[in-house]
Amino acid sequence: MKWIIAIIKPHKLDDVRSALAQSGVQGITVTEVKGFGRQKGHVETYRGAEYEVDYVSKLKLEIAVGSEQLDDVLAILEQSASTGTIGDGKIFTIGLGESIRIRTGEGGLSAIQG
Repeated sequence: MKWIIAIIKPHKLDDVRSALAQSGVQGITVTEVKGFGRQKGHVETYRGAEYEVDYVSKLKLEIAVGSEQLDDVLAILEQSASTGTIGDGKIFTIGLGESIRIRTGEGGLSAIQG
């Protein structure tokens, strides 16, 4: 099992969610986050005054998948979250040792699928 963490632009969430649902991914966790990478923020103008935005708003998606789904889900994330511009985000994967569905006590892969 793998745990995927993807940092994406907020306006891409619907595209990503639809693509993941079509591939059979049954659940994601979405968190609003702020941060910066190479962009290091940007300058915006409000009522004629310029101000620097140090942190860029993003969404963090967390998805647990079986190891056999990993490559497909990574490809879907990369395609559906891409705008082709700086700041599209990052995708990370981590090995997932165990998962347990609290309601039923199911463990392993059956806890994250159907």
